[in-house]
Amino acid sequence: MIAWVEGGRDTKTFRKLYDKLKHLKKCKFYTDDWESFSKVLPKKRHIIGKEHTDAIERDNSNTRHHLARFTRKTKVVSKSKEMVNISLKLWQNLTIPHIFNIFQNKFASIFL
Repeated sequence: MIAWVEGGRDTKTFRKLYDKLKHLKKCKFYTDDWESFSKVLPKKRHIIGKEHTDAIERDNSNTRHHLARFTRKTKVVSKSKEMVNISLKLWQNLTIPHIFNIFQNKFASIFL
């Protein structure tokens, strides 16, 4: 996960997300055929199709699986924007092995 924004599934929200990514000049954007992508992304770097989106779909699936707040309305859901952002930051950092090892070692040290 590189970036995220809060908002609806509309062009205005996607534009906010792209503003966080537009500094990445050498990458290509592989997306489905959602109209907002075509409106915002540079045409030369935008490729529409499902064949290259398996990694991001897997990441989305894992995020929904591990963070129950993104699956459905249950007792674990908080509508607080602050809690959603904190959860995403924590999830993002704990999926990086080096950072996870730091937290794991600190946590394990309280039991020694």
